[in-house]
Amino acid sequence: MSVFSTFSQRSYLAFEQTIRSPVECSGIGLHSGAPVRLRILSAPAGAGIVFRRVDLDGFQVEATIRNLAKVSYATSVMKKGVLISTTEHLLSAFIGLGVDNALVELDNLELPILDGSARPFMDMVLKAGLRKQRRKRVYLRIRREVEVRDGDKFIALYPAPGYFVSYSINFPHPLIGKQSFEVELSDGGYRREIAPARTFGSLEQEKALRDQGLIRGVSLENCIVLDRHRVINGPLRYPDEFVRHKVLDLIGDLALLGRRIIGRVVADRAGHAMHTALVSRLLRDRTLWEATTDEVTSVPAYSPAAEITDRPM
Repeated sequence: MSVFSTFSQRSYLAFEQTIRSPVECSGIGLHSGAPVRLRILSAPAGAGIVFRRVDLDGFQVEATIRNLAKVSYATSVMKKGVLISTTEHLLSAFIGLGVDNALVELDNLELPILDGSARPFMDMVLKAGLRKQRRKRVYLRIRREVEVRDGDKFIALYPAPGYFVSYSINFPHPLIGKQSFEVELSDGGYRREIAPARTFGSLEQEKALRDQGLIRGVSLENCIVLDRHRVINGPLRYPDEFVRHKVLDLIGDLALLGRRIIGRVVADRAGHAMHTALVSRLLRDRTLWEATTDEVTSVPAYSPAAEITDRPM
């Protein structure tokens, strides 16, 4: 039986997990272009995901919303001036595979971009193996809808009996345009449908981003690159790989809640800033959710138009 098929069982989901053995990789940061070595180690139950800068005397930064760094180009955390940048792909892989507790060591400020997706991180975790811990996993169950809007952009959470993500994008590039995708994460959907989707960008954006000091580490090996008419380094892994990568990023950003969600996330042309704004909004209002150790619960069916009147006891 594979590690992943074991993960899908109900008994495994009831308890927190960490990795069985250390695993590591090296690469460069997408935006900094700096070389970095990353190592993932097991962590005790209840520890959560913690980053450790081994180049800065082992300073630790917890992957929680209270440590969110105010940068627009990626999801990064910072504590007492120590930055951990571009965390979303690794955090996404952890959520997708059910890793609750891990210590992530790195010797520079930015995680390696690897191939631009979460698949290399997923493969690392599966190579290390998963170990069930004795502490019951606490889920964050959505009780009432919560929405964040910014003009025509939108992101929301609704009650649902599982973890569902629905995303829509609309880019002016003729090879992207309007795309929508939905995935249910508790049935192996993440590994099959989301983890391999890569980050992307166009040649028309390149100069402006480099002028801002960004994408110094970008290459044809770690990013889907488009010109006006084609994908330069095709083929795509999915016809709609672009929107799938947005789903990947969203899952990683919502990991800053510190708990896996029971609910449905719906996003339309959102981005990192709106993803994390939703996290902040949710945690500010305790009536929107409840903590539960039981993933299988009865909740109202998803209906944005419906008036949800239930309240926590």
